[in-house]
Amino acid sequence: QADWVVKSVIILLVLASIWSWAIIFEKLRTFKKLNRLAQKFENAFWSGEALDRLYDRVHKKPGEPMARTFCAGMQEWKLTTDKDTSGDLSASLPQRIDRAMATSINRDVNRLEKYMTFLATVGSTAPFVGLFGTVWGIMNSFAAIAGSQNTSLAVVAPGIAEALFATALGLVAAIPAVVAYNKFSTDLGRYADRLDAFSSEFSAILGRHFEQSRPGSSASVSGV
Repeated sequence: QADWVVKSVIILLVLASIWSWAIIFEKLRTFKKLNRLAQKFENAFWSGEALDRLYDRVHKKPGEPMARTFCAGMQEWKLTTDKDTSGDLSASLPQRIDRAMATSINRDVNRLEKYMTFLATVGSTAPFVGLFGTVWGIMNSFAAIAGSQNTSLAVVAPGIAEALFATALGLVAAIPAVVAYNKFSTDLGRYADRLDAFSSEFSAILGRHFEQSRPGSSASVSGV
């Protein structure tokens, strides 16, 4: 019975809520998988396996951000050491390794931030969209009163019902979106910190190999 304006508001809020829940379930699955894979890679990294061998095993298909960060650092190391077989490595190598890993981390974090803006937008705007439907429904109620010259409940009830329903849908769409956005922002921050910590530890390991490098010595990375 609602007019096209209120129907449009209702449809918009329902679609926003459905899409928000789809994003929520996808993000929950993604972060759970990433943390599991990161733990698995860290176990392999600290297992004592030669890092050259670990790189050869994972660089063709690094399936998660931590492995890609590791491969970015090792690739920069190998590109330099393969060109300079004398072992007299460039002083800018540590900076280039750090830059390569930071670029890889930023790229993955940006990828994980996908659709976060939508959750923030729904959380901030859905109540106001619902409020617009509320105002429009109340306007319809006053128009019905003016047209029928009757203030009975049967006249005003449809417009009031439309108004309350639009308000409820606005809250139904906004509340999960806000909660999910806050949770995933925290999860993303923690995961980014985990990548940064791994990058710093790996950079320190390569830095020790860099300091130990001498002309004529091997520049391969044997292990942790």
